[in-house]
Amino acid sequence: MEKISVFQGVAAPLKRSNVDTDQIIPAVYLKRITKTGFEDGLFANWRGQEPDFVLNQPVYQKAEVLVTGPDFGTGSSREHAVWALRDFGFKAVFSPKFADIFRGNSGKQGLIAGVISEADMEAMWAAIDANPGIQAKVDLPAQIVSIGELSVSFEIDEYTKWRLMEGLDDIGITLQNEAAIAAFEAKRESWRPKTLPAKGV
Repeated sequence: MEKISVFQGVAAPLKRSNVDTDQIIPAVYLKRITKTGFEDGLFANWRGQEPDFVLNQPVYQKAEVLVTGPDFGTGSSREHAVWALRDFGFKAVFSPKFADIFRGNSGKQGLIAGVISEADMEAMWAAIDANPGIQAKVDLPAQIVSIGELSVSFEIDEYTKWRLMEGLDDIGITLQNEAAIAAFEAKRESWRPKTLPAKGV
C-alpha cells in the first residue's frame, strides 16, 4: 500500500445520498477472484443507464477525489466497493457520513474516507460546478481539502490516518513484528502446529 500525504487530483461531485455498496458495485461483479480490475463495475448501473452521469462526463474520467452526499457506503460489507473506487483512480472520498464498515475497509485499502459537514459538501459541489475539472488538493497530515480558494477541514480517526500515512495494510502491520514472529517460530516445540510457507514458495 502506498504512503499518502499530500496530493492533487480532479474532483468529481456525486450529488446523491444513501449510496449503498450495491450501487457502488453491483453484485454481479463480485464473482472475480482477484483484488484488482473492478473499475468497470464502479457505479455500473448508473454509468450504463444515465448518459449524463457524472463519471460518464469526459472532464471527470480521471477524477481522484469524490465529493458525495451523506450515508455513503451503506448496505453490505463488501470490500469490492472500496476496490472499485480505488481501481477507478480515486484516492479520497468526502462525505458528511459514511457507513462504519465502508470507512473501516477504506482505511485498510489505502482510500481516504474524510468526513465533512453538509455545508462544506455543498460549498465543494458549488466550487466544482463553477469550474468542472478543477483539481482538489488533499492534505492528509493537516486534514484539509482545498478546491480553488475554498479550504475545508475533514475528520478521520488518528489510527486510520497513521496507517494511510505509513502505507500499512493489515499484512504490513503484521510484518512490522517479523523478527519477533521468526524468533517465536524458531523456538516452537515440534509437537505444536506449524505455519508452513505457501506451496511453490
